[in-house]
Amino acid sequence: MQDTLLYLFILTLLIHLIDTLAYSVRLNSVKSGQVALSFSLFNLFVLVSRTANTFQAPLIGSIIGLSIAQGLDPILDLRKIIFASTLGTIIGILLIPTFLRIFESAVRKLEVTGSVPSLVIEALNISNIKRMVRRAARPSKSMLERLRYREIPKRLLVLHALVTGIYTIGVLAANYSALLVSDEHRLAAAASSGMINGIATILLTLFIDPKSAIITDQALRGKRPYTDVKALVVLLISTKIIGTLLGQLLFLPAANLIASFYQ
Repeated sequence: MQDTLLYLFILTLLIHLIDTLAYSVRLNSVKSGQVALSFSLFNLFVLVSRTANTFQAPLIGSIIGLSIAQGLDPILDLRKIIFASTLGTIIGILLIPTFLRIFESAVRKLEVTGSVPSLVIEALNISNIKRMVRRAARPSKSMLERLRYREIPKRLLVLHALVTGIYTIGVLAANYSALLVSDEHRLAAAASSGMINGIATILLTLFIDPKSAIITDQALRGKRPYTDVKALVVLLISTKIIGTLLGQLLFLPAANLIASFYQ
């Protein structure tokens, strides 16, 4: 079970790392003006993240199945997985300056190659990998100075933290709830994860993505300064960290709530 836990920890860390880097795509699209190309390449990162997410549920199910068979309570192991989402987000934040440099270069290359697969193959070239390593940059305080944080709606940030918390523990809480119900309801409880993450995705789509898109679009049209988009990204990734930490608090109550529907 320890090997499965390690794989799941690394996978969860990578999912949230990639998801965090994706927030910064807005900065590149506004700065370069190449919105379509930026989001075309952005879709590659989303695809990788979501594909990796499909492997998460079977691994969690394996841990829960072994725990049921051995009469163990895996709550501490699952909390480690939630911590992996926080750690992945923090690492992603530290990598954003480097990622933006590489992403900007990748967008220009995409305009030449015209193909994402060709771009990926070219990026895997040893000389290109060395070049990417040399372009590494560290975050600096100057990146956070003189940003108009007050211009970003506070309700958007609160909702984003809450939805992130739900999305972080959705699969984990649903699978853990299988330990809290009778045998005949365990599969149904575990299968609730799709519904929970679906609700979180709908909330993101309805309330968070449109408002973020409006701020980005206004910056593209010159109605807002570029620094507003920068402030938006900084606050969204900050509330993402808060959301993953909130997941630790929501985890057990969420599992009990799911289990209550099947008792």
